[in-house]
Amino acid sequence: MTAERMPQTIIAFDLYGTLLSTESIAAELAKLYGEEMAKALAARARTLQLEYTWRSNSMNQYQSFSDVTRWSFRHATAELGLELEPANEERVMNAYNGLDTFPDANAGLEILSGEESVRAYVFSNGDPSMLASSMSTSPALAKATHVLPPTRVISVEPLRVYKPHPSVYENLVELAGRKGDPGSVWLVSSNPFDVCGAVAAGLKSAWVDRTGKGWLDGLANGTGNNPTIVVRGVDEAVRGILQSS
Repeated sequence: MTAERMPQTIIAFDLYGTLLSTESIAAELAKLYGEEMAKALAARARTLQLEYTWRSNSMNQYQSFSDVTRWSFRHATAELGLELEPANEERVMNAYNGLDTFPDANAGLEILSGEESVRAYVFSNGDPSMLASSMSTSPALAKATHVLPPTRVISVEPLRVYKPHPSVYENLVELAGRKGDPGSVWLVSSNPFDVCGAVAAGLKSAWVDRTGKGWLDGLANGTGNNPTIVVRGVDEAVRGILQSS
């Protein structure tokens, strides 16, 4: 009698800010506004982008992530007293679809490339067109289709609601074939709100703390929705999850 095969470990990776650096768009912005202003603009646009998704959830008025991203750059440039001409807006949007991966993300994908015990997913706020572009444009992700194939790239768009709404995590668990067992699914994310949402929905989570400041989220500390593990990079997250499985 052959031994029963152990179930695969399910790991879902957030894309923007976790595998892909949203700060890397500053290189394109620097061509338009200079390096110092580009950093401030990229950071402010990212803050607004996330704020818009939360507002959309609260108002029950879903807008595509592409539109949310575009509007966040319009807001940020206006707030900083900058012009964003239509042609330059398209340059920014194209650059957003071609973000760079973090080095630790590349290392994490390399670990998974030879690990048959894991089934990996991308789980993102991005709409399908943005995700397809990002996955194919990033050199590291384009080479990692054996680890993260297009069939395992999950967008929240079909539900028309953003993270951290409970339904998007429930949908992830179901699509991963673990309906009724959310605790068998791991989320790896650098975004505290995402980590909190996953834990509140019953998943395990690895929070990527690249700054090394530690977990400071007051809401999570108050409600108990803290990360399962805290790591410094995606590679460390993968190793930690494998060790706990």
